[in-house]
Amino acid sequence: MREIVYYVNTSVDGYIDGPGAFDWAEMGPELSAFSEAQTDATDILLYGRVVYGWMASYWPTADQVSDHPHDIAYAPKWRSKPKVVVSDTLTEVPDDTRIIRGADLAADLTALKEEGTGNIMLTGGNALASTLAGLGLLDEIVTAVHPVILTGGTPLLSGVKDRLRLRLIESRTCGSVTVHRYAPAGS
Repeated sequence: MREIVYYVNTSVDGYIDGPGAFDWAEMGPELSAFSEAQTDATDILLYGRVVYGWMASYWPTADQVSDHPHDIAYAPKWRSKPKVVVSDTLTEVPDDTRIIRGADLAADLTALKEEGTGNIMLTGGNALASTLAGLGLLDEIVTAVHPVILTGGTPLLSGVKDRLRLRLIESRTCGSVTVHRYAPAGS
């Protein structure tokens, strides 16, 4: 059975975005290698509508417009993976992308988990991740904690209503970034 892994960049003060541009994440070679390994273990990329819009506007041609080693390595991986976007408003997506409507979210994602064995990776965002955490559908939470204080923005999993106990699976450094992998405590 597939697992849903939430992979997100965060600041030391717990924000997944902040005032201004997303220019604070340090994507050095070690974090790039970790991120690429996470993607290689993933069968499906999962997004909420907003993050999907950002990703779909950049990654299809990122390796043609950027000379950053991570962009060059990750863009073909992104293009090769099937994508699922959760949205009640999107009507058109490319052939490699499927839309799941919010009304049947729990049932549809449970069925998607049962279809295979590779991971489903939810990248970034807050609303969908919070909803999935509340539904008990997140199997793993991976945070890449960057050495920056943003002082504001969207807090990590701010939409979770009830306390969620986690157990640490792994903690490692990737250059100046600390990566923590957690699973729900009861799993």
